[in-house]
Amino acid sequence: MFSIQSTEIRDVTVGDLMISSEKVAHVQTQNPLEHALLVLVKTGYSAVPVLNAQSHFKGIVSKTMIIDSILGIERFEVEKLSQSTVQEVMDSEVPTLHRDDGFMKALKLAINHPFICVVDENGYFDGILTRRAILKKLNRHLHENNQSNAT
Repeated sequence: MFSIQSTEIRDVTVGDLMISSEKVAHVQTQNPLEHALLVLVKTGYSAVPVLNAQSHFKGIVSKTMIIDSILGIERFEVEKLSQSTVQEVMDSEVPTLHRDDGFMKALKLAINHPFICVVDENGYFDGILTRRAILKKLNRHLHENNQSNAT
């Protein structure tokens, strides 16, 4: 039996594990879908954060959302890629975190999301916290505790 309720893991914050906004690919609400799809394909990501012109976080957009939006009855309506904007297809109902949120809150959100966007108190995009970063920290913590319990 193991526990992740140790003080060490509870003291870890989102800010300790997040990737800063300068290093994160993103698109803007008014970008055409064509631009968003290019960003997604070039980066290899399945989804990216969406920001407005003032760098406020507004949601996420994914390859699947874009493909779904151009899927017609008998064909892909590719012309929609240049006619529609990211704002029209993005998901704005996504959870966010703050830098000072704790590890356990982040872990719970990561169950259903490959990354969680981090915003400041004014809604400005601060970066992302990936499921991978959370699992790496949890794995390290569990291994260190197993080794210390074995001695």
